[in-house]
Amino acid sequence: MTAQFPAARPRRLRRTPAMRRMVTGVRLHPAELILPLFVKEGISEPQPVGSMPGVVQHTRDSLLKAVHEAAEAGVGSVMLFGVPEEKDAYGSAADDPEGITQVALREVTAEFGDALVVGADTCLDEVTDHGHCGVLAPDGTVDNDLTLERYASMAVAQARAGSQLISPSGMMDGQVRAIRRALDGAGFAEVPILAYSAKYASGFYGPFRDAVELPKNFGDRKAYQQDPAGPVGESLREVALDVAEGADMVMVKPAGAYLDVLHQVKAMVDVPVAAYQVSGEYAMIEAAAANGWIDRERAIMESLIAIRRAGADLILTYWATEVARRL
Repeated sequence: MTAQFPAARPRRLRRTPAMRRMVTGVRLHPAELILPLFVKEGISEPQPVGSMPGVVQHTRDSLLKAVHEAAEAGVGSVMLFGVPEEKDAYGSAADDPEGITQVALREVTAEFGDALVVGADTCLDEVTDHGHCGVLAPDGTVDNDLTLERYASMAVAQARAGSQLISPSGMMDGQVRAIRRALDGAGFAEVPILAYSAKYASGFYGPFRDAVELPKNFGDRKAYQQDPAGPVGESLREVALDVAEGADMVMVKPAGAYLDVLHQVKAMVDVPVAAYQVSGEYAMIEAAAANGWIDRERAIMESLIAIRRAGADLILTYWATEVARRL
């Protein structure tokens, strides 16, 4: 590069909206967005999530309306999180054909399964009374291998209910392998797996825990989710293991605080890479905008563009429908 000012004037390519549009390096498309949705058993009206303005726990009817709006806007996928009325230590609702997630999957897939991809979270935290992502051993730790059996059964139940995307998020060792074998053995070899491969023990998950009604005293997940200060190589190893076990797509979660990890994962793998813009990221922008401290729409778009620029092929965001309409 030899040209210097005044011959070199980078501002020439920024002068007009049309010029900026033409040379932009990052574009968002509605089909790349995935909308997380909460559906709660036993309620007659949608219940607002106090820490996530604009987000609700849906009834089965309002869930169908929300999915219809997402499909109409061109959103690529929805991810369902079911909240049962009754929870137990084993997470019995996880693979119950009449559990809220399976019921919702059947209804949503029957009506919208050709319009967008319908998936569900494949984890136990929403359905256990202790709020952990797995079955507890007598000493209170999460039993990795027993949890794999539950994930396998849960994945098959979701596939039977019509789920078009299985998304294990518990960060158990061997979870992709166990689920892939179970799905294949049950006749669901065509159902893909989106693995939460690099998921951190983050402080940005608080509002989500309100949305799925986790107990306040469940402790922490540092023994199975990754250390925010841990080496990036640990994340890359986790991703490589999941791909080797049969993951069709991988995910980095959260998105905003781990753009460096996301970038390196994208450079390493040849499968689609997703990133989850989590509840705390959503809540911070909404709260700051409500106080008049930032321009809400600009901040939303800028945050998503940053995630896309870092390497995400797919973005899970609670603004998916709103942003898709804007695009």
